[in-house]
Amino acid sequence: MQPSLKRSTVLRITERQELLRTQGELEAAICEGMSRFEQEYLGRGPKDIRAHLIGDLIVVRFQGVLTAAEKHLATALTSENGRELLKQVRTQLIEIARPALEAWIHGLTGAKMLSLHHDISTVTGEQIVVFTLEEAPRFRELKRNRP
Repeated sequence: MQPSLKRSTVLRITERQELLRTQGELEAAICEGMSRFEQEYLGRGPKDIRAHLIGDLIVVRFQGVLTAAEKHLATALTSENGRELLKQVRTQLIEIARPALEAWIHGLTGAKMLSLHHDISTVTGEQIVVFTLEEAPRFRELKRNRP
């Protein structure tokens, strides 16, 4: 005789499943949170942002992230020095915020963050942030109406 699940256990499992977001909802929440992070730490958000869940990776692509001062810095000094200084500052800001980003990613996805990678183009104003997670985030599959 197999043990049966109590009704309260079944309800908790069902509630937990309903709390899971779809992949699109999770990607949208990542975009919203990362945009807020950019606004709080740098004073302005990106013009466009996209997040993609790919297995145990979260790839976030920002466009239009450079402030007017950063654009000026990237072109005013010798091009190599200005670009390098800008990249160092952005990387340092990400590293300072890393513990907060780690906690936020874990709370959002339920997965521990293993590593964080970041790069920015001073030419196009595009920025990429990649989070490597301990496991792929769980999400709810979309229910599709089929005839």
